[in-house]
Amino acid sequence: MRVDAFPSVSAESIGWLTTEQMIEVDRVMIEDLHIELLQMMENAGRNLARVALELFDPTHVTVCAGSGGNGGGGLVAARHLHLAGADVEVVLAAARDRFTPVPAHQLEIIDRIGLDVLEEVPSHTELIIDAIIGYSLRGEPRGLAAEVMTQVMTSSAPVLSLDTPSGLDTTSSTVADLHIAADATVTLALPKVGLSDQPVVGELYLADISVPPSVYDRLGTGPAPDFSSSPILRVR
Repeated sequence: MRVDAFPSVSAESIGWLTTEQMIEVDRVMIEDLHIELLQMMENAGRNLARVALELFDPTHVTVCAGSGGNGGGGLVAARHLHLAGADVEVVLAAARDRFTPVPAHQLEIIDRIGLDVLEEVPSHTELIIDAIIGYSLRGEPRGLAAEVMTQVMTSSAPVLSLDTPSGLDTTSSTVADLHIAADATVTLALPKVGLSDQPVVGELYLADISVPPSVYDRLGTGPAPDFSSSPILRVR
């Protein structure tokens, strides 16, 4: 894994968010600024794909996607990885009728461009993208999400998580009994406080999803990251 593929920033030089603050960032973006979820999801997924390519250079990728915004970002990454020439397959961590509207839109695109949607993580994959559960974790993972997480953790392939490893509470740093230990995590907007000094996060990267610094000023979260040199930063 090439950990130094992107410029780095010290953890102390930027703000960190609780789960509740990230929920408010999303609300301000959508309701006040009219920067829609579809736009943020596209930014997240495109940057996630770039990290996957730069750090792991995989020829075969499996994207494990949940039914919410985290899964939608994973599906966007699947599309961008496919366009970059990787062999990409998708494993759904929820029934199709459970997908919320914007991730369902991304899943429809996956179907239309002809990517395979599998029921299990294939043994031959070179990289797994964990986009199963984001900051909305409530209690222990269950159902199909738990089944897919178990498959991820029994695979020998490296894991790249979106925003947070599934099963990690992004405020308290506590992990569920069933959780994913990532080799690297691409978190969004600002790092979540629960990711700090948590071994299951692996190498931590921060991706720009176009949040204006004024949003962080409004919430008093601390300094906004400087993405002028790169839309992706390594947090050290």
